Amino acid sequence: MQELDIIKFIKKLSSNKDFLSVFFTSLFLFVIFLALTFCLMWNYRANIFGYFAKEYLQDAQNTVNKSDTKNVVFSQDSFVIDAVKKSNPAVVSIIISKQVPKYETYIDPNQQTNPFGDLFPGFSFNIPQYRQNGTEKQDVGGGSGFFVSSDGLIVTNKHVVDQKGVEYTVFTNDGKKHSAKVIALDPVLDVALIKIEGAGFPYLSFGNSDKLDVGQSVIAIGNALGEFRNTVSVGVVSGLARSITAGDNTGSSEVLDQVIQTDAAINPGNSGGPLLDLSGNVVGINVAVAQGSQSIGFALPINSVKGVIESVKSTGKIVRPFLGIRYVSIDAAMKEANNLTVDYGVLVKAGASASELAVIPGSPADKAGIMENDIILEVDGVKLDSNNNLATIISQKNIGQIINLKILHKGVEKNVPVTLEAEKSS
Repeated sequence: MQELDIIKFIKKLSSNKDFLSVFFTSLFLFVIFLALTFCLMWNYRANIFGYFAKEYLQDAQNTVNKSDTKNVVFSQDSFVIDAVKKSNPAVVSIIISKQVPKYETYIDPNQQTNPFGDLFPGFSFNIPQYRQNGTEKQDVGGGSGFFVSSDGLIVTNKHVVDQKGVEYTVFTNDGKKHSAKVIALDPVLDVALIKIEGAGFPYLSFGNSDKLDVGQSVIAIGNALGEFRNTVSVGVVSGLARSITAGDNTGSSEVLDQVIQTDAAINPGNSGGPLLDLSGNVVGINVAVAQGSQSIGFALPINSVKGVIESVKSTGKIVRPFLGIRYVSIDAAMKEANNLTVDYGVLVKAGASASELAVIPGSPADKAGIMENDIILEVDGVKLDSNNNLATIISQKNIGQIINLKILHKGVEKNVPVTLEAEKSS
């Protein structure tokens, strides 16, 4: 019944001429509107397409950037993990132990005393006494090191293994312990070589410390605090060619030139451990941490140590090239005080005593004709100044190598070739 009512209603509207007029007029206007909209969109189709294309590309680029960031983080982690896995088996912990007196307490019945005197007569008691009862072995220090050959040769810091009357024990990464013997102590650098018995030990490869860049990622591994073996820390190269004065618990100190500064955590006990690049190659030997500061550690560049290691491998001792002169470095103040013509280089000069000659007789410098009061300006084109120390440069050369010195002799510059020889005291 309701369906018939709707049909009647539609028929009634259809018969209404006003309704039909409004409907067709509205339909016509709507079609006109659609046509105008289409024409406008067609006319500005390039702009409209460009806008949406730009939005699409921006969204796509953001997605790619997020993906790249994840890949970079993953790649960095992978490099560090792979380098640590590769290097850890070759890093060792060094424990220093010695026999120390062992004391015990005892009561001597003949040593009664009355601290109150006549105030409380008859009041007395025995005071505990102390006496030595033999000795016992105790751990008194620790450090780190790493294998440089499969026959058990280990590099560490000199200050780690230069004590007398102590024993050195090496713990390898597999937990085994070995008695170690000190092979050589470097008189110039804070470097020493020790050895354990055995064969087939994993050892590390050397990188090129001369190619390091500030900001480059590095990894430090060592026996942190002498307790946490093979601790890994990651940082960057914070500075190059630093000069520091390093000290130890005994109060002794030494000046180290051309060292690497890093923010990778280096703690007491890390001394002697390797500083690695992301390929797992040794670029430095951890040597010191700035006291009272955070994230400031130092490492000896491996290029300055390679010659020492090769010398021990081939001769069993450290044999260094030497020039054979005494000298003082020249700076602006020395130039002014001594009326010199240059403010850099080194002045060949005798010491205070008669035995401290300016040029050692028979030395490479003597054979090359270098004389007292000559000024050495350059070595192989490297200017001798506050950033380039003569002793450091010579220590990185090889025995038998010919170097070229630019010298100032009686006011005249000249080039002098010198063939380096082994240091006589070695």
